[in-house]
Amino acid sequence: MSFHEITIIGNLGRDPELRYTPGGLAVANFPLAANRRYRDNQGEQIKETVWFKVTLWERQAEIANQFLQRGSQVMIRGRLNPDPDTGSPRVFDRRDGSCGASFEVTAREIVFLGGHGSEEPADEVAQNPDPIDDQIPF
Repeated sequence: MSFHEITIIGNLGRDPELRYTPGGLAVANFPLAANRRYRDNQGEQIKETVWFKVTLWERQAEIANQFLQRGSQVMIRGRLNPDPDTGSPRVFDRRDGSCGASFEVTAREIVFLGGHGSEEPADEVAQNPDPIDDQIPF
């Protein structure tokens, strides 16, 4: 038997998008930004943001749609969904010509960690009113 799980704490990049499958199952998607700050060898502070495309199912999808909004801080536990062809994150070309990767996660658990942008919101979410075009790959 093998198993993998990922835990992410971050802020929503936009409001959850709720829809229903033809069979009536609720599914919600939203981008989640996780920040990491550290100092390089020269002492410069570096900020790294990794974006994840999160999918929730059934009642959790409906609850997320009802209570979460862009900037909300959450913890997600789930599994990574690799590209079926490569086994890696989905790679794509951004509009500016640079390369990007989409880390896609199916959540099995979501924990609300506070109000809108409660602790340390993703700078891109806080500063850019529409981060979708340039920063979020999906």
